[in-house]
Amino acid sequence: MAESAIVSRHLRALWACPGTELGVVGWPATKRERTFASWHYWWQAHLIDCATDAANRVPTPARRQRIGAIARSHRIRNITGWTNNYYDDMAWLAIALERAERTQGITEARRALVALEKELYGAWDPDRGGGIPWRKRSDYFNAPANGPAGIALLRLGRHARAQEMADWLDETLRDPETGLILDGIHVSSGEIERPMFTYCQGVVLGLETELAIHTGEPRHAERVHRLLTAVEEHMTTRGVINGGGGGDGGLFNGILARYLAVVAVMLPGDDREQVAARRDAAAIVRASAAAAWANRLDVEGEPLFGHDWSKPAQLPGGRSGAGHFTAGGSVTSSRVPERDMSVQLSGWLLMEAAYQVSAAGL
Repeated sequence: MAESAIVSRHLRALWACPGTELGVVGWPATKRERTFASWHYWWQAHLIDCATDAANRVPTPARRQRIGAIARSHRIRNITGWTNNYYDDMAWLAIALERAERTQGITEARRALVALEKELYGAWDPDRGGGIPWRKRSDYFNAPANGPAGIALLRLGRHARAQEMADWLDETLRDPETGLILDGIHVSSGEIERPMFTYCQGVVLGLETELAIHTGEPRHAERVHRLLTAVEEHMTTRGVINGGGGGDGGLFNGILARYLAVVAVMLPGDDREQVAARRDAAAIVRASAAAAWANRLDVEGEPLFGHDWSKPAQLPGGRSGAGHFTAGGSVTSSRVPERDMSVQLSGWLLMEAAYQVSAAGL
């Protein structure tokens, strides 16, 4: 039902071109949104990832075709190619397209992945202590770029670089008081930006889990345990992921849920600590999904998820109050966050994560 809601409310042909499909970023949509003047590169990457989840869950020709159509449309709408100036954006797209190619054989992905891998691998900056910036020619190096870039490069076979990124994140951005991952560092001054966002925790949990599998080195599993404990303590209430917002922030909690499911299903080891970590990660996903579902609105037979899964969803009043780009390049929330596709994608991400842990018997 979460999938169906996105398909019916948000998916449209790009500029009426046959064989294309892209997500309209608001519902109800403004003219700018309907015509894809606003389209948000990284939101569409998560749309591809969710479409791949659905095809893996219940394979059908229509689901597989949809992944290819969205990927093609992403390339067309980006106009200049597969890449852009934001390393975090490119990392999310690389993750989505690598999964689409590996699990569904989406041929559109190969050329894209070559270009994206080159950008992400080449962005590593040893002269400034390692890490990659969030966008080109920036001195701000952050978790939302390094985390997903590490996951993408690991899955593309660049294990050593992915491990360097994980080590850089742990050494540079882990808060010693809470154990959570801070947002980023201005490398010229050494000033650290201290907001603690849920998606920063999610990508580090995912990266460390997959490194634990690929390397067998104990430090990666140890970091998963430590960070999972911090997330439980500081970012959940009665097992449900806290808060949430709209705009770009609408995706943050869904991303944490996705990578908690990775921990639940993939963290290696059979000793008591590893089993407990998998169980605890799964419990957060299931509790969050139950809360989001209980607090959804039913609109014409399809769910509308709330931006905060612990509170009742609000129905958008219309097209007014749409989010917009800031000077820094982020997207603000709509006046009613539920109109943002990011919020609804987060709900779909959560439901797919809950399916994965439930199907694994967790």
